Amino acid sequence: MKLLSISLSSLPAIAACLLTAPLAAQDRTPEEIAAAALEAAPVFDGHNDVPIQLRGRYGNQINDFDFQDTLDTGPDAANGRVMHTDLIRLKQGKVGAQWWSVYVSASLPEPEAVQATVEQIDVTKRLIARYPDDLQLALTADDVETAMEQGRIASMIGMEGGHSIGSSLAVLRQMYDMGARYMTLTHGRTLSWADSATDTPRHGGLNDFGKDVVREMNRIGMLVDLSHVNAAAMHDALDVAGAPVIFSHSGARAINGHARNVPDSVLARLPENGGIIMVVGLPGFLNEDARQWFGMRQAERAKLQALFSGQPDEVEARLASWDASNPLPLASVSDMADHIDHVRDVAGIDAIGIGGDYDGMPTGPVGMEDVSGYPVLFTELARRGYTQEDLEKISLGNMMRVLRAAEEYAASQSAVSPIEYPVGAPREAASPNG
Repeated sequence: MKLLSISLSSLPAIAACLLTAPLAAQDRTPEEIAAAALEAAPVFDGHNDVPIQLRGRYGNQINDFDFQDTLDTGPDAANGRVMHTDLIRLKQGKVGAQWWSVYVSASLPEPEAVQATVEQIDVTKRLIARYPDDLQLALTADDVETAMEQGRIASMIGMEGGHSIGSSLAVLRQMYDMGARYMTLTHGRTLSWADSATDTPRHGGLNDFGKDVVREMNRIGMLVDLSHVNAAAMHDALDVAGAPVIFSHSGARAINGHARNVPDSVLARLPENGGIIMVVGLPGFLNEDARQWFGMRQAERAKLQALFSGQPDEVEARLASWDASNPLPLASVSDMADHIDHVRDVAGIDAIGIGGDYDGMPTGPVGMEDVSGYPVLFTELARRGYTQEDLEKISLGNMMRVLRAAEEYAASQSAVSPIEYPVGAPREAASPNG
């Protein structure tokens, strides 16, 4: 028998290597696992409402707006709230790519909503252009990768609500040409073609035009965002979608029963579709006790208005007293992680992303009050046993896979003609192609 020629003096070093290598991986703290994951795969956040803050606070006049540091923005807001987002805190939060929401109010008449959306795309592009060393407009997955490789935050544009296209596929296509790469089918109001989760349904989900909106978005390569639609519309969209869908900022309804959250029947369909739910940070969607509190407060206000009709000052004074005696339950990072756990259990690790909703809510959960807090969440997930590979999928990999899949599907449809509808026809009754 031929023996390997190994010097006896080298055995201790060999033994140390054999023992130390696996222990080094196993002995990493949750903080170290999270830090390594976010270094390799920075957060690709699904939803941030800075653009509507620029509109509401400054009328979109941003030539003198300092986005490096917005901690002094509180006095400029009606509610005195400091903005959640700036370049310093985005970097602290390890955000490498951001979907900027060009939300406008769903209460606007559609022609006004279309104009306002164009204005919001404009102000978003101008903000990005003012900080070329920190931000870069991204229209494709390759753009995202290039921006991050160069140390910039890849900036993509998403429209929040189908009212932004004025029930017109032509407008949809032009919004895409202006840079929009996802659209949330509704916001808080039901449209002539799609039911909202938080309004009275009229169509049993999506009508025929609504389904064609999904098909046309797939054809041109715009992601279909199902946050804000009701469950029936979620199922209808999944029935016709040829590309993966996203939920840009939603939670799991099994954990918090809010209508804005996603039921298990929909989560179970995501693996086949390839889509993802980007778990939201809005406390009222995370913590069930907080949801119940909001319901009780609404009921208390209605009771007071009935008891003290025509006395608004008395109503507000008594409601303030109720608030003092019934503090709002606080949502935690653990609550947000519970939603991620549930999505993993029902739909799998490949169906999870992050969609904070910062600057579109009063605050994030305790410990994640602004965009700097993402490392806290990822540390909590590592503490729960998520591997570095898992965390990299959640932070970046799953969103990139979805983005590339949508682009590949659009490329496969290059020979397919645009869907056409007669100009001016009502979208609740119109038939395509005349």
